Amino acid sequence: MMAKVLGFFASVFLIVLASTVSASEVDMTNPYTMVQQVADNTFKRVTKDQKMIAQDKEHLRVIVEEELLPYIDYKYAAYRVLGSHIQKVRNIEDKEEKRQAIEHIRTFIDVFKSYLVATYAGVFTQYTDQTVEFEPARDADGDKIAIVKTKIVEAGKPDIKIDFKVRRDSNGEWRAFDMMAEGISLLDAKQSELHGILRQQGIERVIELLDKKSKLPVQFRGDDGNA
Repeated sequence: MMAKVLGFFASVFLIVLASTVSASEVDMTNPYTMVQQVADNTFKRVTKDQKMIAQDKEHLRVIVEEELLPYIDYKYAAYRVLGSHIQKVRNIEDKEEKRQAIEHIRTFIDVFKSYLVATYAGVFTQYTDQTVEFEPARDADGDKIAIVKTKIVEAGKPDIKIDFKVRRDSNGEWRAFDMMAEGISLLDAKQSELHGILRQQGIERVIELLDKKSKLPVQFRGDDGNA
């Protein structure tokens, strides 16, 4: 069930990205235009590279890394997934033990990034043509967190409400770090999936599992328990 939920989230994310206005350069000072411009650039690249993708689906990883990943705050998302584990590491008193724990967190962030790339690359093979409506942009001046609200519209099916959570960094640039579909958070879902493993088997086991999944051939894995 959790794999299906995560697969659904990834599918919805790319559906939203596929339905945007024309853009080229990304304005990272505005969370609303950032989401739409990144979307347009990503799918223009997919269209342009169709021959390469047909020959080798692994090329989708390159597209995700170059067009999408720079606008996802994967480090912040990784910290959110680890949750209380971060505080436990901060409270470690032994210097060597703490050093090793911090190194494990750094490794987790790298693996989590690769896992996100693999997940979104796989979902690109499943896109179908839906319509997405964006809410009007709001004034985000002074805010650190903003929510970009969208609605997916498909004939014969109920509308799906999607909220993108984006975060402003110290340089004033906005990046996405979470999305909510009908009130369910992607990060909360991933945290729930990994929490038991993290608590019972440790972060090294979580790293091992995500690393293995990130290296599987590019394909959609939302319904087979591998996401």
